[in-house]
Amino acid sequence: MSKHAPDHHDADLILKLYDLRRESVMRQSRDSLNAEYWPKNADEAVAILAPDHPLNTAYRQCSTYWEMVYGMAKRGIVHTDYLLENTGEGMLLYAKVEPYLEAMRAAAHPRIFQNAEWVANSGEFANVVLDRFRTMIKNR
Repeated sequence: MSKHAPDHHDADLILKLYDLRRESVMRQSRDSLNAEYWPKNADEAVAILAPDHPLNTAYRQCSTYWEMVYGMAKRGIVHTDYLLENTGEGMLLYAKVEPYLEAMRAAAHPRIFQNAEWVANSGEFANVVLDRFRTMIKNR
């Protein structure tokens, strides 16, 4: 359902999304997840879902943000490839949990990362972005 081509509305929305990512709580959450959350198995991936996990708040802040953003692409509000050209970080989080989605969905909710999954499967450019993050995780 992605738009055929980006326009000035996409650019405006991307800039607004960028500003939201700079908000202090969001920045702290992003920094925490980017530095500390590297699950190596389903148990580690699912553990972050527990309210008492030290990264749970950061996880909820970031995962719901990216689900909202990717929902805009899924619904055709913003051009998917243009979004991915400018906001790859959500795909990094998705790539971290992708191997454990089934376990996470079973433990919490069947729709966890549904919009990110849609974006990840949206086309050739999404594959390029996601493969870059998969390789980075594998080589870590």
